[in-house]
Amino acid sequence: MRQHQSRFRVSTKGKGPVELTGRVAECLRESGVREGLVHVFCRHTSCSLVLMENADPSAWRDLARWMERLVPENDPDFAHTLEGPDDMPSHIKMALTRSGETIPAQGGQLLLGTWQGIFLWEHRASPHAREIVVTVQGTE
Repeated sequence: MRQHQSRFRVSTKGKGPVELTGRVAECLRESGVREGLVHVFCRHTSCSLVLMENADPSAWRDLARWMERLVPENDPDFAHTLEGPDDMPSHIKMALTRSGETIPAQGGQLLLGTWQGIFLWEHRASPHAREIVVTVQGTE
C-alpha cells in the first residue's frame, strides 16, 4: 500500500466555484498510485468542496441562488456577525455541503462521472487564499 500527501493553495475571487479537478489529478499522478482512493480536504470553515456539474455553468448559478435563499445574509437570528454579514451564512453553507470529498482512482485516473468536477466553493464575498490537502492511498 502506498500513501502520498500534497498541499496546494487556491486563490478565490469571492463567492463562487473554483475547479480543482486538474490540480487533484496532478496530485494523483505525482503519487504513483494507480488503484485506490483520493481524498481532498479543505482546511477552512467558510468554504466547501463539492462534486458538481462541470459542463454547464447554469447548474452552478442555480445551486448558488438556491443556497442564498436557504441561508440568507443579515438574518437577525445570527449572533456570529463580527466578521461581516456573510460570515455565519458561510459557516452554515459549509456545514450543509462538505469539507472533504473522496474519489476512487483506477489506472492512475480519477473515476469521476462524465460531467463531474471537483470544486472549491467559496462562500465569502471577499477573495481568500484557501489551503487544500490531497491524500492518495492505494497500490502502484
